[in-house]
Amino acid sequence: MSRSDDPEQTYREFTDAVNMKPGELRTWLETDESKHVGWRKKGTKGGESVGHESGRRIIDLLRRKRAELTAADYKHMRKVIGYVHRHMAQRPSGDVRNTKWRWSLMNWGHDPLK
Repeated sequence: MSRSDDPEQTYREFTDAVNMKPGELRTWLETDESKHVGWRKKGTKGGESVGHESGRRIIDLLRRKRAELTAADYKHMRKVIGYVHRHMAQRPSGDVRNTKWRWSLMNWGHDPLK
């Protein structure tokens, strides 16, 4: 079993990567900034971005008991961990407070200003 397939390791890395609480993330996802940033799947005109959809799933994951988490849930957790790590490596210089870079990360449950 590789480290990335270890549920304990995945859970730890997920809770480290996601630094927003469920209510905080839910409130963020309701903002215009949240809804207007991110990549949309091909063929979805004006649809929900991948990150916004992920944010809704992250709220669900954070609210569930660990014993209720499925293999698909752990797979999504690994996707979140990978996204946050890759995106953090691309941090722009200067004040990132009102940037699409930060907003995109926040859709994935990570506020880089925390």
